[in-house]
Amino acid sequence: MAVPIAVLDCDLLLYGRGHRTLDRFKLEDVTDEYLVSTYGFPRQFIYYLVDLLGASLSRPTQRSRAISPETQILAALGFYTSGSFQTRMGDAIGISQASMSRCVANVTEALVERASQFIHFPEDEAAIQSLKDDFYGLAGMPGVLGVVDCTHVAIKAPNAEDLSYVNRKGLHSLNCLMVCDARGALLSAETHWPGSLPDCTVLQQAALTSQFETGLHKDGWLLGDSSFFLRTWLMTPLHIPETPAEYRYNMAHSATHNVIERTFRTIRSRFRCLDGSKGTLQYSPEKSSHIILACCVLHNISLEHGLDVWSSPATGHMEQPEEEYEQMESMDSEACRIRQELLLTHFS
Repeated sequence: MAVPIAVLDCDLLLYGRGHRTLDRFKLEDVTDEYLVSTYGFPRQFIYYLVDLLGASLSRPTQRSRAISPETQILAALGFYTSGSFQTRMGDAIGISQASMSRCVANVTEALVERASQFIHFPEDEAAIQSLKDDFYGLAGMPGVLGVVDCTHVAIKAPNAEDLSYVNRKGLHSLNCLMVCDARGALLSAETHWPGSLPDCTVLQQAALTSQFETGLHKDGWLLGDSSFFLRTWLMTPLHIPETPAEYRYNMAHSATHNVIERTFRTIRSRFRCLDGSKGTLQYSPEKSSHIILACCVLHNISLEHGLDVWSSPATGHMEQPEEEYEQMESMDSEACRIRQELLLTHFS
């Protein structure tokens, strides 16, 4: 009987979900193909995250063996990229579903703490000029510092009385305001806005607006669609173009602004917890907002590591209420003057 017992004990060590198995899974024991298919990212990317987040994830514990940073990161990546706490995934790394949930919370907070490190506008003049040059190369639109838009992520209902998160389709969501560059890297991400707020209201109340209104980002503008007001720092399309120059402006605007739609699709594809195919995020609005922001941080880190932003085919569906807005032409005479000068100078 000794031999069968020994074999059984080895099976428990390798595949069980008990306390002894927490560190049995080793990255070096599996292929890159397996890591990408199961956790969404290759080995070197995961090693980078371990180095980046290891100190934050190695907190003191009363347990005889804490879950290693490596295992916590694998658990979180598994959830972000699959959208579910699958028993199979917990078995693969030797932890329970409850432990999976704690790992996701720990890694999410560690990533959120580093959001400003990876999501920000460039500051030096050379980087800002490079940003403008990249956008100009897309469709000939000058002076662009970023493209801005909102997207909704479905969440569970906070409570029966709180209707602030109910969007136009009657679903609970967070309305997330984001800005990206010509490569699809995020320059700003505000993920906490209630789904009932229209895009124009989100922008009006956002920290992003305060940054531009106070002149933090000068000598350029963002591009936004017709759900936003025209501002001196935000160029919107013309409602009814009449001249050839206005048509050319609108075409260049549309082709350039499309970058953020592609970025949204890529983020939904890479991080299936956001795309709605597995249901809503089963967390409070605050925790859901942090998960979205953590995925945004990972999106930018993946670009820094050469993981092509456009490489993944779009799958699934993120609830995106159709905006029922009237054309929002600004009464700001200076904003109108700047857009008219842009038309005359570059599109006539």
